[in-house]
Amino acid sequence: MTLPMSWSEWAQHDGVALAECVRKGELTPQELARQAAAGVAKVDAALSGVVELFEDVIADPARDGTNLNGSFAGLPFLMKDLGPTMKGRLQEMGSLLMRGNRAAADTFLTTKFRHAGLNLIGRTTTPEFGVCSSADNPAVYVTRNPWNTDYTTCGSSAGSAAMVAAGVVPIAHATDGGGSIRIPAGVNGNIGLKVSRGVFSLAPHLSDLTGLVSIQGCQSRSVRDTAAFVDHCRGPAPGEFMPFWTTAQPYAEMIKRDPAKLRIALSHRWGDYRATPHIADELAKAGRFLEGLGHHVDYALPELDFAAAFDAQTTCYISNFAVVISNMLAARALERPPADLIEPVNVRIWEAGRHTSFADRARMQAVFNATSRAFGIFFEQWDVILTPVTALPTPKVGTKEYLTISDNPDVLDWFGNLWRNFAFTPLANLCGIPAISLPMAQHEHGLPLGIQAIAKQANDGLLLQLAAQIERALGGKWNGGKTPKMHVTKG
Repeated sequence: MTLPMSWSEWAQHDGVALAECVRKGELTPQELARQAAAGVAKVDAALSGVVELFEDVIADPARDGTNLNGSFAGLPFLMKDLGPTMKGRLQEMGSLLMRGNRAAADTFLTTKFRHAGLNLIGRTTTPEFGVCSSADNPAVYVTRNPWNTDYTTCGSSAGSAAMVAAGVVPIAHATDGGGSIRIPAGVNGNIGLKVSRGVFSLAPHLSDLTGLVSIQGCQSRSVRDTAAFVDHCRGPAPGEFMPFWTTAQPYAEMIKRDPAKLRIALSHRWGDYRATPHIADELAKAGRFLEGLGHHVDYALPELDFAAAFDAQTTCYISNFAVVISNMLAARALERPPADLIEPVNVRIWEAGRHTSFADRARMQAVFNATSRAFGIFFEQWDVILTPVTALPTPKVGTKEYLTISDNPDVLDWFGNLWRNFAFTPLANLCGIPAISLPMAQHEHGLPLGIQAIAKQANDGLLLQLAAQIERALGGKWNGGKTPKMHVTKG
């Protein structure tokens, strides 16, 4: 099969550039879809990041209602198998229980994606219900890191991260309930923005109040792709319970200007959780780089009760996931999770959380409020907090302690172990504030290490401006200009 572009050309184009090629008549949406499908065929046997490709919309990108005149002009886009649904398509959420689960309708955000011109060509892997740190269950699939397939992609946006890093698509759908956009972006060398609360709609399912910590978004390789994605897909469904907000200027325009001199706080220790010395050194290096761009950089930390914040976060996850699992059981007239169809830690989460009281949630919310206000006070003095995305090196495939196939009988201990590696991401979800992972650093084992920038509520544009300034200073060469071993341009 002759492809419209060489693989090196394909990998050099971001989504905005490919859409421009379509608008100029140099490429068609069908050709883009065909090339992306060929990319999956080239690398996915080694990575296992794609659950299914939709051959009908690869052949006919307008088939499911994609607006080929939209900003993304039919750009192929992979959907994480969790969250927004696609009418008539399977959504199996990484779970044996959900095999054969077919969506009756598009969600509101799916409609926004299609209207923006994204051609939803397939589904990517996720751990069961998005709960744990990697899509790594041999009974379902094992998604591997394109930089070194002995290692995991982390999660929960596992397959999307792998496909973007491997050059298959420039941008893909991701979700983030505690770091699930930023962590896989960080360990796969992508850009991952978790927006503020009140940007992307979850309708007709949860609202920003009931979802509380869960945010939609994307993985990408260029800041302008992420900016364009937010610009064109943001906004409330009619009658949202929570207020949504917008910006005076599109991010696509805002990122063309450098931010003013910023006050940037560095931190590699949050409460009892701290980064390894190597990771702390990489953060310091990133700080010096930002000083070189003219920003004021120093070590500082919000004054808050970190232990209480992580306890409240754990309560939130356990009670939220217990409800998710309960709803799935009720839909199937089951009284309890079948042990052969739901992973052990998820069964224990259901057992631990299904009787959570309103009083428990009220205490949790009080801690959320106190934590959020502590960050708010901190952001009166500082513009950005810079942390590593992870505190420890990327786990190898099969590291069960982080997985929901773990045999750890203690749910609280299991979550505590998760926080030891992933402490720096979840509090942004708790507070509803924006955070972005940027591929600026490296682990000791050579895999990418994301550096995270966090800002105050609704300051998403500032993070994108800073990211674009860094991207320009690097000459567009994230990850030191290197590409993963498993990549469409190789082999």
